[in-house]
Amino acid sequence: MSSTVHHRNRWTLTPDRADLRREPRPPRSIELPALPQDLLLDLERTALLIVDLQNDFCHPDGWLASIGVDISGTRAAVETVATALPVLRAAKVPVVWVNWGNRPDRANLPPNVLHVYDPAGKGNGIGSPASPSSTAVLEAGSWGAAVVDDLEIVPEDLRIDKYRMSGFVDTPLDSVLRNLRVDTLLFAGVNADQCVLATLMDAANIGYDVVMLTDAVATTSPVYCLDATVYNVRQCFGFTAATADLTKALEDDASA
Repeated sequence: MSSTVHHRNRWTLTPDRADLRREPRPPRSIELPALPQDLLLDLERTALLIVDLQNDFCHPDGWLASIGVDISGTRAAVETVATALPVLRAAKVPVVWVNWGNRPDRANLPPNVLHVYDPAGKGNGIGSPASPSSTAVLEAGSWGAAVVDDLEIVPEDLRIDKYRMSGFVDTPLDSVLRNLRVDTLLFAGVNADQCVLATLMDAANIGYDVVMLTDAVATTSPVYCLDATVYNVRQCFGFTAATADLTKALEDDASA
């Protein structure tokens, strides 16, 4: 078990008694400019979810680029997350990486998922057995499924493999977050209008407070898709904020 999880949800045990009271965690509050309203966040109840910043999605030698998708727009999200991670970790905000990581046998992938990015059935879509730079497209443990080189996963971070647009379907993500004792989720990653949005919507639907970090997400879709996504997050599901404002608030809090 990650030390992050263990610290946040544990009993005190002796040979004669189990103390089921969790360790008190006083609130750690920061104020964050956001839309449609500014936010007051409790860092003790907040986690960062980073969705799909992987080689097959974001690297020029990865799968999407190999099938002709312009992945240049993902670069800004990678750079923003790389800058923010040290500040978030210093503030002890849990970092959860939610990435495509298919089973080698693809036994849990239904036809509609296999159809994504392979509408003509040419055999080069999600879960296909070969890609230019990896053993299989988005296969767990492969280069393509790995987080891009610019970003570092540290031992305290948590990793969740996903197999759908949403990180909550057929995964332990909800169990992990409940065990972290968090209820506010900050979202970063790609594609903003696809996997990030699907995960954010499911989070909102099961009761999490959701905040999309607009400068830490990107998409390979047309710009109007991102515009509609940001609108819908604010209108229907939660809030949007800027990572630059978040890191400033964290740094101000640390120096106070």
